[in-house]
Amino acid sequence: MRSLARLGATAAVTLALAVIPVSAASAHVRVVPEQTAAGGWTVLTFRVPNESETAATSQVTVDLPTDTPLLSVSTRPVPGWTATVETAPLPEPVDFYGTELTEAPSRVVWTAQPGAEIADGQFQEFKVSAGPLPDAGTRLVLPAHQTYTDGTVVDWVDVAEEGAEEPAHPAPELTTTEGADEHAVADEVSVEEVAAVSAAPPTTPEPDTLARVLGGVGLALGAVALVIALLGRRRRGDA
Repeated sequence: MRSLARLGATAAVTLALAVIPVSAASAHVRVVPEQTAAGGWTVLTFRVPNESETAATSQVTVDLPTDTPLLSVSTRPVPGWTATVETAPLPEPVDFYGTELTEAPSRVVWTAQPGAEIADGQFQEFKVSAGPLPDAGTRLVLPAHQTYTDGTVVDWVDVAEEGAEEPAHPAPELTTTEGADEHAVADEVSVEEVAAVSAAPPTTPEPDTLARVLGGVGLALGAVALVIALLGRRRRGDA
């Protein structure tokens, strides 16, 4: 028992040491994209931890780029929060599937209802569906503003320079990547490979084999039931 206690204590200390750096490094407003392929749509998850010991987070605002606009933005409902997508004029009109757009989503504002704020030691995730993503290699900076119940506003707007240390209040960001070439993927699968898969024998057991397996299982269960019955009779006789 002492060995087990020492082992448990060691494991707890090790886990604590492993968790502390991760928690400290994650204490920023961050964005986690579902995918970053240029030309496609993605789900952006904004992870917002509360960093105040005396106040709760009551509002989160994310600024969207207008120089490389995300022409379609929709929010996922968060219980206890309302979301508003605001628009702004574009520097130049953009063709969106045959429609000329002169404005695009410029920011998203989430506001907590009373009792739904993000308290000390908690975090919340806010999701938006956005697209189409701009050309590959485009750096999308998404500044965020975190408002607390005591009136304090923390602006996550600092842009990290390449090779430099992370700033105190880094802005959430992502970089788009090359889109998948559907024709290239299709060409990698040859006709011979398709034919080989089609001609492969089925993996479902043949009826005869399946019957033998089920019969064996039935005999085993019957034997177990018989042993249980004999033991029950013996116990009643001894009583």
